[in-house]
Amino acid sequence: MNHQHDYVDASGEDSRELQYNKDIRSNHVVPDPFGNEENHQIKYKTLSWELVSVLMIAEIVSNGMLSLPSSLAVVGIVPGVILIVFLGIFATYTSYLLVQFKLRHPEVHSMGDAGYILFGPIGREVLASGTVIFAVFATGGQLLAGQIALAQLSDNKLCLMLYTGIFAVPTLICSFPRTLDRLSWLSIPSVLSILIAGIVGMIGAGIHPAPNKHIDVAKPSSFYAAFISITNPVFAYAGHFMFFILMSEMKKPQDAMKAAYTLQGFATTFYTIFAIVTYVYLGNDVTSPSFSSLKTKWAKAAYGIALPNFLIAGSLYAHTAAKLIFVRLFRSSSHLHSHTWTGWSTWFVLIFLMNAAAFVLAIGVPIFNYLIGIAASLFASWYTYGIAGAFWLHDTYHDGGGTRAWKRKWGQSLLAAATFTAGVFICIAGTYVTIKGIVDAYKSDAVGKPFSC
Repeated sequence: MNHQHDYVDASGEDSRELQYNKDIRSNHVVPDPFGNEENHQIKYKTLSWELVSVLMIAEIVSNGMLSLPSSLAVVGIVPGVILIVFLGIFATYTSYLLVQFKLRHPEVHSMGDAGYILFGPIGREVLASGTVIFAVFATGGQLLAGQIALAQLSDNKLCLMLYTGIFAVPTLICSFPRTLDRLSWLSIPSVLSILIAGIVGMIGAGIHPAPNKHIDVAKPSSFYAAFISITNPVFAYAGHFMFFILMSEMKKPQDAMKAAYTLQGFATTFYTIFAIVTYVYLGNDVTSPSFSSLKTKWAKAAYGIALPNFLIAGSLYAHTAAKLIFVRLFRSSSHLHSHTWTGWSTWFVLIFLMNAAAFVLAIGVPIFNYLIGIAASLFASWYTYGIAGAFWLHDTYHDGGGTRAWKRKWGQSLLAAATFTAGVFICIAGTYVTIKGIVDAYKSDAVGKPFSC
């Protein structure tokens, strides 16, 4: 396994690789973000692949799945199911590329570190900033899911902003642990809650199907409507931006693909079954989130059971945003591994800021749901799909003899290039349809006021 790029190919080592090796030697880049932890007070590398599987499922299989039945209502059941399954397989392939890249570059802790290897200092800042932005927006999305659930459970007796605030408090508290292994144990009931909630939702739809429901095998629609519906399953798999951070806290990173296979197998199977069953019983009028289309008592039951998942997923996102900055600040410092006042105070401030930013955005920006879509298009499309192809092309080029290696492995090269191209398409098309949705919402006066009930 090549941990560094200390080689020279036929064309000579390019300037970025030379600079990267200089940074390694001058300790600007540490080969392992957490180093040897034997005598440290705070140990990070404690996760088993089983616990990483739970963390991945808790983070990815969440409120995003509740939009999948409505996607089938737009494009039809056959194209919708094919898309869900294809994206699950595609996400498994990109997971493999990410895992291999991390194993070859153990110094990578986040997408920012990976961006430095690919594109230099600018790449580090862009990908690190994108990770933090997307994680904060994703936290806000979970706060809104909690808001909807609490409002449903209490028959909308309070101002929606208050529900968001109520849900934000436990989300903040649960994101405070410094290491992911503490959050992994909280993620076990989180996974059970979304699994049981989905089953309850399907049972509720089956017992009380929509009257006069209509189901389409395939349904023609405009590019705008179709791609809006396509973004639902695309971003339902959008959790890869956490992979490097999760792997950095594994006891045996070599087992990461076991966790990825578990995640993608569970997610693809559950997404497919949930989308089909819910759509078949509720038809084309199913809403997003789909639990809101159920009879009141079943909607309350499903939302109530799903609450722990929304809570822990939000905590994981906020934790990820804070962890990236924290490791960046204190890498190779005693504050990372010791119980110092500086370390703990900085950690508390970062966690508070990430949660506070998510809360303010969720209640203060009327078009926040659209902004989540833009953030997902700009960043998640790359982290989950496109940039994985760039990782493979980069490593193959530098380790295998330049373009000759690409030609020798032409099949894999074409697949990696196609993966990168897919990221470009999802990014551009997703951003376009989301911006168009914002414009249409303002034209139809469907946008509310900030900080309103």
